[in-house]
Amino acid sequence: MDGTGANAGLTSVPGGRRYSPAAMTDFRLFAVPALADNYIWLLADAAGAALVVDPGEAAPVQAALEREGLRLGAILLTHHHSDHIAGAAELARHWQAPVYSPVDKRIHADRQVGDGEWIELASPRAHFHAIAVPGHTRTHIAWHGHGFLFCGDTLFSVGCGRLFEGTPAQMLDSLDRLASLPGDTRVCCGHEYTLANCAFARTLEPDNAALAERTRRAESARAQGLPSLPSMLAEERACNPFLRVDSDRIVAALGHPRDRVGRFAELRRLKDDYRSPAA
Repeated sequence: MDGTGANAGLTSVPGGRRYSPAAMTDFRLFAVPALADNYIWLLADAAGAALVVDPGEAAPVQAALEREGLRLGAILLTHHHSDHIAGAAELARHWQAPVYSPVDKRIHADRQVGDGEWIELASPRAHFHAIAVPGHTRTHIAWHGHGFLFCGDTLFSVGCGRLFEGTPAQMLDSLDRLASLPGDTRVCCGHEYTLANCAFARTLEPDNAALAERTRRAESARAQGLPSLPSMLAEERACNPFLRVDSDRIVAALGHPRDRVGRFAELRRLKDDYRSPAA
């Protein structure tokens, strides 16, 4: 097992499931696989109280809670897509857990929060800051707190989400906001896309040493059936092309200088058309 990086100490779970506990302050982090390639995130305190982020289905969350001896105290949602919220109602009913979401009529929640608002949780005892990150959807938010960033489908490791409802300018601004967070922030995104994203990024920056190292670690983790996540924000800034639109190498790879939004839009178009051998 590769013992380096943000996902060091990945552990296998009976029944073929895989997840990653990672100590950060007084919390344990679990990446629970779901659906085709989603991760549902569980964050638990030392007393066994947990929150869940973006439960696209309830069954794997219930199984992980039982296996780890945890009780669910809160449900956090980043956006309205069904693969991120479909299990929320069942979990809320079973555990009597409040649901927190962005302000969006398409989501049923106990509390909907806007940009800059904080939530204070009693179980687990934690606080999170909502950051508006439109682009993938109009109302997408990310949750930041305790050194963790739960960013849904906005920022992926070495990639970013498709633009279904937002504009390139909105998505670039959202990524800039996330990139400004501390470098030791653990990036907990919603899908296992890392190897495909690395393959695309290497077509732009084949000599990027940070990208080569990120690729190596992701390959090692996936070869063992383990998540490639979370990643560290500092390494994303070093190897994620969508956070590097101002780098000379990305400008050169695109063939001509554009304004920042134009460069981002071209990167997103190229990624949309790319067919990865790792996909």
